Amino acid sequence: MVNPTQTQGANIVGKGSATAEGPGPDVMAADTLDGNKVLSSDGEDIGKVKDIMLDVRAGRVAYVVLSSGGFLGIGDKLLAIPWHALTLDTEQKCFVLNMTAERVRNAPGFDKDHWPSMADETWATSVHQYYGSEPYWGRDTYSGPDDLGAGSIAPGSSDAPEAGGVKL
Repeated sequence: MVNPTQTQGANIVGKGSATAEGPGPDVMAADTLDGNKVLSSDGEDIGKVKDIMLDVRAGRVAYVVLSSGGFLGIGDKLLAIPWHALTLDTEQKCFVLNMTAERVRNAPGFDKDHWPSMADETWATSVHQYYGSEPYWGRDTYSGPDDLGAGSIAPGSSDAPEAGGVKL
């Protein structure tokens, strides 16, 4: 069961599964979110989800790459938005970023041919500071049943879930 005060990932508002397609909104395939609209806090359409970047070692979503501006993918400005800076609105079927459109337009970005090193902690820290969010790597690896951080149950542990008498 998901804790409604969950702060490890994106917040979810709306009627949840009653307005979401598929098994969501608590667990969703990443490609389900590709192309989703992102609204600013003042209700302006600021772009679309282009990619969801994973921190493979930590087993967490690191950033959403937002494609903003441009036309048909030409001249787009790409922005790395910390995952937990977003709120999934299941009724409007979009994400909302708690930042004005003007501030997003002035956000540091990059173009499709010159991606930053997203593993560079200095760069990543500056991105989190801009969006007013705590870096995800500074959080506990596991803070509850709704955090899917790596290593939450040790392999071979007697606490591992069972299905049909077979340890998973």
